[in-house]
Amino acid sequence: MEKKLRQFPNGTTEIIKIALFGPESTGKTTLAKQLAEYYKTEWVPEFARDYLQEKWNENQQICDIDDMLPIALGQTKLENESALIANKYLFCDTNLLVTKVFSEVYYDYCDPLLNQAALEHEYDLFFLTDIDVPWEKDDLRDSPEKRESVFAVFKQSLIDNKKPFITLTGDKNLRLNKAISIIDDLTEAKKMGFSSVDFVQIYENEIPLENIKQQLSFFRNGITKSNLVGPATLFNGILKLSESNFQEKAMFFDENKSKLKLEKFVPASGAASRMFKFLLSFLKDYDIENETINAYINRKKDTELSIFIVGLEKFPFFKIIDKKLREEFPDFESFDRDYKNYYFIKLLLAKDYFDFSSKPKGALPFHKYKKRIVTPVEEHLHECIYYASSDNSSNMHFTMSESHLGQFETIIDAIKSEAEMQSEIAINVSYSFQNKNTDTLAVDFENNPFRDENGRLFFRPGGHGALIENLNQLDADIIFIKNIDNVIQNNIEKTARYKKALAGILIELQQQIFKYLHEIDAKEIQQEYIDAILLFLEEKLNIKIPDDFYKLSFENKIIEIKSLLNKPIRVCGMVKNEGEAGGGPFWVKDDKGIISLQIVESSQVDLSNENQKKILNSSTHFNPVDLVCGIKNYKKEKFDLTQYVDRNSGFIVEKTTFGRDIKSYELPGLWNGAMANWITIFVQVPLITFNPVKSVNDLLKSAHQPQ
Repeated sequence: MEKKLRQFPNGTTEIIKIALFGPESTGKTTLAKQLAEYYKTEWVPEFARDYLQEKWNENQQICDIDDMLPIALGQTKLENESALIANKYLFCDTNLLVTKVFSEVYYDYCDPLLNQAALEHEYDLFFLTDIDVPWEKDDLRDSPEKRESVFAVFKQSLIDNKKPFITLTGDKNLRLNKAISIIDDLTEAKKMGFSSVDFVQIYENEIPLENIKQQLSFFRNGITKSNLVGPATLFNGILKLSESNFQEKAMFFDENKSKLKLEKFVPASGAASRMFKFLLSFLKDYDIENETINAYINRKKDTELSIFIVGLEKFPFFKIIDKKLREEFPDFESFDRDYKNYYFIKLLLAKDYFDFSSKPKGALPFHKYKKRIVTPVEEHLHECIYYASSDNSSNMHFTMSESHLGQFETIIDAIKSEAEMQSEIAINVSYSFQNKNTDTLAVDFENNPFRDENGRLFFRPGGHGALIENLNQLDADIIFIKNIDNVIQNNIEKTARYKKALAGILIELQQQIFKYLHEIDAKEIQQEYIDAILLFLEEKLNIKIPDDFYKLSFENKIIEIKSLLNKPIRVCGMVKNEGEAGGGPFWVKDDKGIISLQIVESSQVDLSNENQKKILNSSTHFNPVDLVCGIKNYKKEKFDLTQYVDRNSGFIVEKTTFGRDIKSYELPGLWNGAMANWITIFVQVPLITFNPVKSVNDLLKSAHQPQ
């Protein structure tokens, strides 16, 4: 008996077995037939149907507990016979796990032989058929009113027995198309070496299999480095304006913004742990009982800690932590200076006190004003009013970790009404999170998929390049982009003027671009007009015209010109390079020989190539992430920004997870490869516009101190 319940293992049949699984009247038979027809293979019918119909026809008897084992035997025999003649796939209308569930639901008992066989039978994937289809009554079906509870039992049985499953919903055509897509991806995943459990995890995360295939290729073959032609410099890719020019462009923006929807976009994901890295190291390594802080500083050559302690009272959070210390330690004033400083740092970072290193940067106290302490979120909100408002409305969008949403909302709720009242501008704040489907697969140092302690594939957030998806969801004419930590306490009106000037440049260029495109659509472009457009492309948009363009016919020249003009556009502020780590502006040649302006990180450059290294080191400017973007075309339609990403770029980084070294792929950066195929304009802006807080000590700089 036990032998007759054994299933032909997949390894001997070399087919992919798909089990249809679910309560009565949920479309299993229909789908099994459809799939078998599509893949030109066999399907296994439900043995119980004919068996029980015959029993009913003979003496009007219905199913009972004694029928369970014969049904299991008959079903196993049918499946094994079909497996021998199947073509690559076998679709099973039912299986022994269904029989087991019915036995337990209807009779509160399952024969041990059936139970064991049901758990041992394996399938590459279970399709759990939902109850969102109409009930169809026949002689063998009953209890339609119990569909929800029975479906829940079926689903739980798959979970409890750790079976790989995907739920199918919708009408029969929708289910069929969805099932085909899933099966094709499953087949590809198995070719790549993934298990069915891996595949379900990938599917549930909504990560396209093609993305994972490309990521594995990057790990094994490397990412093609940028081919630097030369640095972008003043008058060679970087526009230089006088103060009066900036004022004119800002005024032009103000004159033209009334009919435009403006929005400010602030990437604000992640915790502030790197801001406090040297303080965390101090708490980990310092022994207050056996060493002075000065001795520690000398031993570690920790100048950052020395600067922090000297400037302690200038930090905006000093008073609130000092007050808490005195509450916790009534005799605090009598403490030795080292003990005071040690406990100050301890409370600053302790999880049960202020826990600053775990909080988002945007929610930390950055600036001290006469009446209150202000966070970056508040500074961005006030700054937004200055330049991202039109028609008495200002729009602000933060991207963040979902776990930080509450902290942001609390800050906004506390200040929004007052800010609106003072400015007489309505402030609309929205939020979004990095999509899980942009997470990337981590690998070990042999480039094999890395697994966590439970054996599951390990995915990491894809970096700020993933935010092109978030940017793509916004509906605005002009979008200002600025990092969460790049705020200023003083001169906000002055820095806002430079931001408005960048927007003025963008609008001015857009007006000319749109004029050309409308004329092309109206067929008003003549041969002699092409030269004027080409001059505009090269001198105003920094677009290099390839030599083979001039060999094209007139009609094809027009098509090419339209494709060059009809793109999203970004105007990027660039500051003089003063040694800050990060990307810079360069002329870059792609694999098709096209030369364009790009923001390039040092990790994208082949530093073993002396010529490339020399070009990198000759850079005169730095990218402060000060962007103004136009994401709509001349017809007021939104561009699909995902179509302008250089998918062959990105970054491979090394991390430590679960105590093990891993490699991770980060997507093309938001202002690197994610905008690689945009129209790009670089403009030199003053250093006053760039005030990032990478370390907590940066808060001691004049831009973050009260005047």
